Amino acid sequence: MSRGKLALQYFEEGYNCSQAVVLAFADLLDIDFKQAAKLASGFGGGMGRLREVCGAVSGMFMVVDMLYGYDSPDKGEKKKELYSRIQELGLQFEKDNGSLICREIMKLNVKHDDPTPTQRTPDFYQTRPCPNKIFYAANLLEEYINNHPYKV
Repeated sequence: MSRGKLALQYFEEGYNCSQAVVLAFADLLDIDFKQAAKLASGFGGGMGRLREVCGAVSGMFMVVDMLYGYDSPDKGEKKKELYSRIQELGLQFEKDNGSLICREIMKLNVKHDDPTPTQRTPDFYQTRPCPNKIFYAANLLEEYINNHPYKV
């Protein structure tokens, strides 16, 4: 199963957009499934429904951090290399989806939304662009990882 399909499955189970993407790669991360779900839990709805950076994008970036990131106060090449990876993926997402910003992707007028999550009804899944963005982000990241091996 592709990572995109797996991410969609998690989203349809009720995980938020960020969690869905992170969990689709949980087997590659140095944390367990529950920790991965918790780590990404506040990033849904464009960061806690602030409607800022798309949760699928934030999830993609968290996976990149776990696979390619650094763990010391590096100020040089490692940081540059990681930021380059983040920019490459972020700009590709933006190019293909029109924006990295949740409210722009969802065509919302509100900048900061009510923190109450929307009920997951069949209409929720049919009217939102989120499933497509989650699928896209997970597949983009899967392709990136396949072309850019990481060190375990």
